[in-house]
Amino acid sequence: MAPEPAQEPSGNRATAPAVLYSERQPVPLSWWLIGIGVAALLGWQGQMKREWYWGVIIGVIALAAVVWSLIHLSRNRITVERDDTGEVWLHVGEASLPRSAVSRTVAVPPTARQAAMGRQLDPAAYVVHRTWIPAMAMLILDDPDDPTPYWLVSTSEPEELLGAFGAPVE
Repeated sequence: MAPEPAQEPSGNRATAPAVLYSERQPVPLSWWLIGIGVAALLGWQGQMKREWYWGVIIGVIALAAVVWSLIHLSRNRITVERDDTGEVWLHVGEASLPRSAVSRTVAVPPTARQAAMGRQLDPAAYVVHRTWIPAMAMLILDDPDDPTPYWLVSTSEPEELLGAFGAPVE
């Protein structure tokens, strides 16, 4: 019996997916400044009527909590990739959506964001909302096996994202 050829570490994929669109969503600089100010204020309040080192300890703990929180909020990334089979995929954080599951898309301008996130929001929708990003993209699904009616994703460039994804835009 002949030995089987060794597979590549990434499986059978010979090439990496082509990135058609990529967007990081970091928090604004003002949030960092406010967070550092709050940590300093907590440190100052922590040393009142105590030894000075209490303020340093409380300030360092508060600063670590602020930095962790803002890094955690800034980790979201949106990418549109084409795999080696030609299928286009949208990746938002840990979730992925193939182009074949989407029937149509809508760019939600900042003026319509409140309506999209308000009473009209379907509870079964997949929502990735970042308050500091004004526009959104809505991707309406056409998959009978998926109970999710649509994805609603915050993005700074909804037209560019939807254009790279290649779905019909309304």
